Amino acid sequence: MGSMFRSEEVALVQLFLPTAAAYTCVSRLGELGLVEFRDLNASVSAFQRRFVVDVRRCEELEKTFTFLQEEVQRAGLVLPPPEGRLPAPPPRDLLRIQEETERLAQELRDVRGNQQALRVQLHQLQLHAAVLGQGHSPQLAATHTYGASERTPLLQAPGGPHQDLRVNFVAGAVEPHKAPALERLLWRACRGFLIASFRELERPLEHPVTGEPATWMTFLISYWGEQIGQKIRKITDCFHCHIFPFLEQEEARRAALQQQSQELQEVLGETERFLSQVLGRVQQLLPPAQVQVRKMKAVYLALNQCSMSTTHKCLIAETWCAARDLPALQEALRDSSMEEGVSAVAHRIPSRDMPPTLIRTNRFTASFQGIVDAYGVGRYQEVNPAPYTIVTFPFLFAVMFGDVGHGLLMFLFALAMVLAENRPAMKAAQNEIWQTFFGGRYLLLLMGLFSVYTGFIYNECFSRASSIFPSGWSVAAMANQSGWSDAFLAQHTMLTLDPNVTGVFLGPYPFGIDPIWSLAANHLSFLNSFKMKMSVILGVVHMAFGVVLGVFNHMHFGQRHRLLLETLPELTFLLGLFGYLVFLVIYKWLRVSATNAASAPSILIHFINMFLFSHSPTNRPLYPRQEVVQAMLVVLALAMVPVLLLGTPLHLLHRHRRRRRRPTGRKEDKAGLLGLPDASVNCWGSDEEKAGGLEDEQEAELVPSEVFMHQAIHTIEFCLGCVSNTASYLRLWALSLAHAQLSEVLWAMVMRIGLGLGREVGVAAVVLVPIFATFAVMTVAILLVMEGLSAFLHALRLHWVEFQNKFYSGTGYKLSPFTFAAAED
Repeated sequence: MGSMFRSEEVALVQLFLPTAAAYTCVSRLGELGLVEFRDLNASVSAFQRRFVVDVRRCEELEKTFTFLQEEVQRAGLVLPPPEGRLPAPPPRDLLRIQEETERLAQELRDVRGNQQALRVQLHQLQLHAAVLGQGHSPQLAATHTYGASERTPLLQAPGGPHQDLRVNFVAGAVEPHKAPALERLLWRACRGFLIASFRELERPLEHPVTGEPATWMTFLISYWGEQIGQKIRKITDCFHCHIFPFLEQEEARRAALQQQSQELQEVLGETERFLSQVLGRVQQLLPPAQVQVRKMKAVYLALNQCSMSTTHKCLIAETWCAARDLPALQEALRDSSMEEGVSAVAHRIPSRDMPPTLIRTNRFTASFQGIVDAYGVGRYQEVNPAPYTIVTFPFLFAVMFGDVGHGLLMFLFALAMVLAENRPAMKAAQNEIWQTFFGGRYLLLLMGLFSVYTGFIYNECFSRASSIFPSGWSVAAMANQSGWSDAFLAQHTMLTLDPNVTGVFLGPYPFGIDPIWSLAANHLSFLNSFKMKMSVILGVVHMAFGVVLGVFNHMHFGQRHRLLLETLPELTFLLGLFGYLVFLVIYKWLRVSATNAASAPSILIHFINMFLFSHSPTNRPLYPRQEVVQAMLVVLALAMVPVLLLGTPLHLLHRHRRRRRRPTGRKEDKAGLLGLPDASVNCWGSDEEKAGGLEDEQEAELVPSEVFMHQAIHTIEFCLGCVSNTASYLRLWALSLAHAQLSEVLWAMVMRIGLGLGREVGVAAVVLVPIFATFAVMTVAILLVMEGLSAFLHALRLHWVEFQNKFYSGTGYKLSPFTFAAAED
């Protein structure tokens, strides 16, 4: 957990891997996930690298695995997860895996092809049987004629010139949308010298390829003459019709079809049984082979980032590794290379590149670190806002979402996910919304818990106040001393409690807001004043804390001049103006009592007069010589602007000129750099110093325009941001009131109406069941989901814009270690 406050120290390590043990060493590093490889062959294309052939073989195997996996899924089967932790196989096993996989794939292709062909034949037989079973017969077909053929017989009377001609038949099936066009074309092409009967199948048949039900239109055509027959065959071929032989003897037709159908079904059954056996072997081979080939491909891709030594006896790799993991790295290389009888070497080297950021997280801190990283990954060893976000983010959310009931529901929902987090079903869920909630379960847990806390402070539970402690206001004392009569009470529906009357105000409520305020007519005005001032106080404290955190960055990066030239002016400007506003609020709370509340001065008018250097005769001061103090604070704050604008650039220019005048020895600098692997840590502090040329000591050139421009942007952003950011924290007040009023409206429009509908026990029970269900659904949908998402986004903005920009740049990049975790998943 020590690395949570600042990223860990990361070192650049050079590895010398003997060629014989390079694969084994990299495979071992992938299992541990300790290092991130740097690409030493960035100028070499991917097709010219040393291990490109091995990578291609792995990719070809992955294509074959994809085919096998699709076939398994097509059969409705599920691939089991691989058993145990499989290491990356040695290179010699790649040929064995490839042979077994190709043999299974070819066998599966053959069986699938045979099955497909048999299904097509069976479908043709079923369609043939359906055509014959549709009731088409020569006698029935002869009764169907067209146009003039109804008056003119197709066959002449016996004894005519065509008495020796034989009537032929064409039977088949066509898709329903093609049937009308086929019928018209046959009639026009054959000039009516045919008799055709079209009927739609009553029961759809399964398509042999897609497996979906398909309807067909069967037809039977009777004709005579060879020329007519040729035309009919050509037309049916153009329409892709299925043509079947039509024997005049019905018994012969059915016997032949039945025999062929039985034989095909037997052969198809044997084929499917053999196919299930092949798929069973695929289920056993595929899961471990997939993992092993993925790991092997990852190893070869990592080896492609290494460079070959001049002697061609070892590979040279450069990796980023956490300093605390260097002993484990040495041990892993030693154990892996000893099997081959050689020794791999690793040693730390200096680097002028900014190292990657490494912050170790667990299941609790991961969601909070994710919030910070969504803004931007921190620079190397920059102060990490995540530990403070664990407290401030749920608290600011709860300020806007404060309600005991709503917070308790959110807390219980998150607690259920936390208790069941180790169940496989929870992790295996594919729903994206569920995965989002499950990933942030600890964040939701704290958000709900803090909401319960602020709900007790606001004294709100589903918008209802609760009297946990006795109220600090006494109506009896007011009634006894004011002489309220029955007539007075009848005429005045609203009564005023005067705290100046003895015994009316007994003292503050022990915790939170007194429940009697929920009955007061000025309840909303009181909460407005309270929450608005609370938001300003929280905002100023939050921003000041962000400025103070910048001190740790300046101290760590060796930029102590920024403490006087940036941090001190920023704190003076912020606290001199808005910190003074917080002081006025607290001072008025402590000094003004109920006796002189009517003549209390306005803080807002005092704050406006502070900038105008004026005073209002009707607004008396809070303390003696207040105008002098306010004028001094404004002048002091304005005096910090030129210091903030010019201090750092002038200091950098002075230091740069002093370095150019002072002679330096090249050898001493180089020796010092080799002696301190992280000697360049101090040059990662800011963009101004990068512009000052600290990364290139040979010819350091400061660009004054860039430094002044950057500092001017920073000064304007901070000074104007103090005003806008302080106003931005008023969203705490606005959303808190909106949440409370929405809860009140939902209670008044649903539950209050339901409770007033029926006075009898039975009627009330029947009425309240649907009303309570409606209230529960609307509470979850509107107040928990919609309002919760709104408060979450506003809290996110307060942390990203108002808090983190005071000290956090977020311009780094994560350490992405080489690991087999993705391959195993």
